[in-house]
Amino acid sequence: MAVATARVTVGAMDGGHRGWLACVLGGAVFAVCMAGTTLPTPLYPLYQAKFGFSDLTVTVVYALYAFAVIAVLLLVGNASDAVGRRPVLLCGLGFAAASAVCFLCATGLGWLFAGRLLSGLSAGLFTGAATAYVMELAPEGGASRATFVATAANMGGLGCGPLLSGVLAQYADWPLYLPFVTHLILVAGAALVVLRLPETVRERQPLRTVRPQRPALPPQVRAVFAPAAIASFVGFALLGLFTSVSPDFLARSLNVHNHAVSGLVVALAFFSSTAGQLAVGPVGARRSLPLGCAGLLAGLVLLAGALRWDLMALVVLSAVVGGVGQGLAFRGALSEVAGASPQRQHAEVISTLFVVAYAGISLPVIGVGLLTRPIGLEGAGLVFIACMAVLVSVAAAYLLRRPVPART
Repeated sequence: MAVATARVTVGAMDGGHRGWLACVLGGAVFAVCMAGTTLPTPLYPLYQAKFGFSDLTVTVVYALYAFAVIAVLLLVGNASDAVGRRPVLLCGLGFAAASAVCFLCATGLGWLFAGRLLSGLSAGLFTGAATAYVMELAPEGGASRATFVATAANMGGLGCGPLLSGVLAQYADWPLYLPFVTHLILVAGAALVVLRLPETVRERQPLRTVRPQRPALPPQVRAVFAPAAIASFVGFALLGLFTSVSPDFLARSLNVHNHAVSGLVVALAFFSSTAGQLAVGPVGARRSLPLGCAGLLAGLVLLAGALRWDLMALVVLSAVVGGVGQGLAFRGALSEVAGASPQRQHAEVISTLFVVAYAGISLPVIGVGLLTRPIGLEGAGLVFIACMAVLVSVAAAYLLRRPVPART
C-alpha cells in the first residue's frame, strides 16, 4: 500500500546487475517484510484464549501497528533517499526479526504490544524505500512492469502473512511459535538477498541530513484530495476490519475455528486489492476512483449482510469485492493527488494521504472494539459499516458531480 516518494534516485544500473532478476528479488524481500505485519491475524483468537483479553484489546494491539507506520513515514520516511536503500531495508528487516522474537517470547499482553510496534516500524521503513528500490532495480524502460512487481509484492505479502500463519497454526504443531520461526528464517534469507543486491542511490548523505516530512495540502490539491482521502480512509478501514476482527467473527458467529480458513479470508481481501490496483492501468485513474468507491460500498453492503445473516459466502464476497474496490480507489487516489500536487511538494502531499489512509486502519477498528462490549460484535460491525458507507457515498457523489480532470 505504498508509492515511491524519492527525491533523487538513479534508475539505471551497471550492466552486470541490470535485469529483472534483481527486480524480482527486491520484490521478494518486500513481500517477506510485509507478510510479517499480518502474520498474527489468524492467531488473535488463540492469544485471547491464552491471555484473556477483550475484543477492544485486539483492536488496540492491531492499531498500534498503524500508529508506528505513520510515525516512521512522517519522521524518517525519506531516509533511504539520503543514506541509501539497502541500509534502510536492512534496518527494516531487523525490526521485523525483533517483532517475530517478541511474539515468540510472548508471556503477556506487553509482548504483543511490543511486537506490533516493531512490526509497524519495519513496515514504515519499507513502505517508500522498498517500492523505490524495486522500481530502480528494473531495466531501463521497465517502469510499468516494475510497478506491477512492487504492487504485487506489497499487497501479496500482506495477503500471504495470514495465509501462512493460518495454515501452520491449523495443520502443524506449536501454532503460536512455528509461524514466527518460519518468518525469522525468511527474514534471514531476505537480509542475505539485500546484501547481494546493488545500491541504487549514488549520492548518499549522512543520516543527520534526514528531516521529518511535514504533511502539506496546497490549495490546488484540496478539491482532488477530499474525495481521494475519504476513499482511502474507508478502503484501509475495511482492510483493517478484516485483519483485526474477522477471525473472531468467523469463530463466534459462523463457528469457523479453522485457522487456515480465517487466514484465507483475510488473504483474499489483500489479493483482491492487488487485482484492483493492477486494473487501474486499463481502467484509467479518472474512472478508477469512483469505481473504487462503488466497489467499497458494495463490499460494505455484503459485509453487512454477512453480519446480519451469518453467511460465510457473503463474507468471502465482501472480501473480494471490497478488496478490488480498495485497490481501485487507493491507486486512483494516489494518481490523482500526485498529479495535482506541485512537484516540490509531491512527497509532502503523498505523505498526507498516507497519514489519512493509515488513520483508517487504526481509528475505526478501535471504535469497533469499544462498541463490541455494549452492543456486541454484530452491532458494532453494523455501526462501522453504516459510518463507512456514508463516507464513501459522499465521496462518490462528489466525484460524480464534479469529476476531477484525468491526470497521467
